[in-house]
Amino acid sequence: MESVRSDATAPQGDSALTVKILVAGGFGVGKTTLVSAVSEIRPLRTEEALTEKSIGIDDTSAVSQKTTTTVAMDFGRITLPNGLVLFVFGTPGQDRFWFMWDELAKGALGAVVLVDTRRLADCFPSVDYFERRNVPFIIGVNNFEGSGRHTPEQVRDALDLSPDIPVINCDVRDRESAKKVLITLVEHIMRTMSRRDPNALTH
Repeated sequence: MESVRSDATAPQGDSALTVKILVAGGFGVGKTTLVSAVSEIRPLRTEEALTEKSIGIDDTSAVSQKTTTTVAMDFGRITLPNGLVLFVFGTPGQDRFWFMWDELAKGALGAVVLVDTRRLADCFPSVDYFERRNVPFIIGVNNFEGSGRHTPEQVRDALDLSPDIPVINCDVRDRESAKKVLITLVEHIMRTMSRRDPNALTH
């Protein structure tokens, strides 16, 4: 499995296997919350307060309690039970910060696209970004209060996703729920790599 290592990651000891992943999605969908929930280190955040300058630019109608926004990235680290170390980078959700995505995506082996079903269209740019670049990704449906409950099949149909892309319901405030999302992504990356190169996991 040594070939799974991302070029953009740093080793955590001689035997550690590290993987860089991204957490993407629309504005206020829970990316910073997920990174903070799972990180075993103090997470790095680049949040700034929302100001009058964001009026008409950042749609806070569905997240009226939100007072800050990520302007660069979030970063956290988690070690899974099998010893795999994940470097987790949260991307900025607003259009005006998307110029950073290409830099953040370098060396990433996969991504979680978080979805708020009240604002489903907000995740389309993220889905399109990873599909175009052939980056394995999964959908995490963050269960906001008042959003209703939708089956993974309903979300998959609404996003017109391939049947092999996992869709998982989650509460990113809960560490175990957020961790399950990341484990699902890692499993999806492994399956995808195996399909593309059956020998990739044995090098």
